[in-house]
Amino acid sequence: MELQLAIDLVNTEEAIKIVEEVAEFIDIVEIGTPVIINEGLRAVKEMKTAFPSLKVLADLKVMDAGGYEVMKASEAGADIVTILGATDDATITGAVEEAKKHGSKILIDMINVKDIAQRAQEIDALGVDYICVHTGYDLQAEGENSFEQLRTIKKVVKHAKTAVAGGIKLDTLAEVLAAEPDLVIVGGGITGVDDKKAVAAQMQQMVKQASVKA
Repeated sequence: MELQLAIDLVNTEEAIKIVEEVAEFIDIVEIGTPVIINEGLRAVKEMKTAFPSLKVLADLKVMDAGGYEVMKASEAGADIVTILGATDDATITGAVEEAKKHGSKILIDMINVKDIAQRAQEIDALGVDYICVHTGYDLQAEGENSFEQLRTIKKVVKHAKTAVAGGIKLDTLAEVLAAEPDLVIVGGGITGVDDKKAVAAQMQQMVKQASVKA
C-alpha cells in the first residue's frame, strides 16, 4: 500500500517546498491538473529533478490522444500518468502501449463514471496499472466521498491496483484503509494543515500498519 501526496493549488516552487517537508513519508508526489495547466510539464520535470527517489504522477486527466500525451509526460519524467475512465477504450489502449515503451504507468481516474463496477471491469481488461475512484472537488463540497466506490471496484478489479482519492483526511483515513486500497491519495488532508510533517508521518504509519494486516 502506498501513500500519494496530491499538490493542486500552488506553483512549482511552493510545491517543492511542501514536498521537502514530507518527502520521507510519501511514496508518490502528484503534480495536480491546476499546476500543469498553469506551468505545463515543466512542473513535472522540476519535481522529478528535485526528488529523484520519489515517483511523480502527472495528473493530465487525458481524454484523447492518449499515446501522445503519455509520451510527453513520460519524457518530462512522469512515472505515472492519469487517463479519464470516461474516455473510449482506444485512448486507454494507446496510453498503455506508450507507457510500456517508457517504463511509466497508467492510472485511470474514474471521476464522473456512472456505472463504476461495469466500467472498472472493462478498463481492468485493458492492461492499466491503477484504477482510482475519485470524488471531485465540487462534489466533496457537497459532502460526498469515494469510500463506497472503492469497495465496489475492489470486488470486480482482478489485475490492476486500486486507488482512492478525494477528501481523505487523518480522521477519515482509517475508514479508507479498511477497504484495502493499494494506493491512498491525499491532498488537502496534508497540504492544508499547519504541521504537514506530523500529519504525513501519522498517515504513513497508519498505511504501513494496514499493509501488514492486509
